[in-house]
Amino acid sequence: MSRDQKTPVCVLGVGLIGGSVLRAATAAGYPAWGWNRSAAGARAAAADGFDVTDDLAAALTRAAESDALIVIAVPMPAVDHLLSVIESLAPHCVLTDVVSVKGPVADAVRARGLAERYVGGHPMAGTAESGWSATDPELFRGAVWAVTVDEGTHASAWTRVARLALDCGSVVVPVTSVNHDRAVARVSHLPHVLAEALAVSGAGGGALALGLAAGSFRDGTRVAGTAPDLVRAICEPNRDALLEVLEDTLTVLAAARDTLREEGSLAELTQAGHDGRVEYETARRREITDVAPGDHDWLRLLREAGLRGEVFTKLP
Repeated sequence: MSRDQKTPVCVLGVGLIGGSVLRAATAAGYPAWGWNRSAAGARAAAADGFDVTDDLAAALTRAAESDALIVIAVPMPAVDHLLSVIESLAPHCVLTDVVSVKGPVADAVRARGLAERYVGGHPMAGTAESGWSATDPELFRGAVWAVTVDEGTHASAWTRVARLALDCGSVVVPVTSVNHDRAVARVSHLPHVLAEALAVSGAGGGALALGLAAGSFRDGTRVAGTAPDLVRAICEPNRDALLEVLEDTLTVLAAARDTLREEGSLAELTQAGHDGRVEYETARRREITDVAPGDHDWLRLLREAGLRGEVFTKLP
């Protein structure tokens, strides 16, 4: 099959992320279909012209027959059930996922004997909305898509997953599952926890506080509008990494509380926070041009490149 010829994609779960993958892959020319546990969600996608069923066996049998790339796009608590069916019906397909935590997914994949053809993925994009109605083929445009480079990853499988991410409009960051989970605990999962806490604090001020709330409160609590069960499914599987960063953050807040009480000052916190924001805004992505999947020692080289913040915007 030539590089320009798109290989089939089967998306399991067509909520916000999975449905947006299905839309983006279809727009990029991939033969693509999907499955959704909810018959209503499957009907909604079908009504919009997409090939989606609520028959999991049918979707996976088709994937096995066409050597499709299977994309798992369900919350972590539902992953193992899907893997059990994949193990039975499509064990030889290349497998990826878009779950927000990578270590537990990789562990579940290994337990099912599917690790040889698995490559973890996580597009860093989303909204507070959920379900098929929230899907958007442009959701991943310009976003970062983490693609794992754990030991044992096969170059051909990695390339298929990375190419899908790129064709959906993302840039690809190579990263190990462990480093991914530690990083997203800081920049994705902790913000969910802080947004919930800020929303609780604002509501605790009653009608007056909420009536005075403006941009900083709105922006700081945006992701608290996400369905609570979904937030739990995102954050709780990354418990150990999230606990570590929560402890770090509580230490920072306690120090700010103490200096405010004793010195009337928040200078240290505000300066450090400002510096962190400037560092984020001025960060520049360097293109990976000197390593290709399958090169000698390519996994190590890509792990190191990812730690430096380097990305693929196209494959060599």
